[in-house]
Amino acid sequence: MSKPLTVTIPHSLGPAEARRRLDEGFARMAAQFGQNAKLAKDWNGDRMGFSVSALGQTIIGHLDVLADSVRLEVALPGVLGLMAGKIRGKVETQGRLLLEKK
Repeated sequence: MSKPLTVTIPHSLGPAEARRRLDEGFARMAAQFGQNAKLAKDWNGDRMGFSVSALGQTIIGHLDVLADSVRLEVALPGVLGLMAGKIRGKVETQGRLLLEKK
């Protein structure tokens, strides 16, 4: 049984810059995981569908880039669902850092 997780992160970048930063962040994450995980993403307009597979677990979700926020929705499988609060906190912190105006 999977547990849904939704996180909304505000930004003041505009959709194009937010999307560019999300692409860069996803590329950095893929580089950090290296061969230990399989990451895939696909843009359809302002929605990025993605999957992350590691240690026998697969997370599937999407990001919607809006004018003033990014909304993340994922389904956390199995034991990851028990860690939803901790995962939410990490996503919120890293998302704010990625999308803060510089």
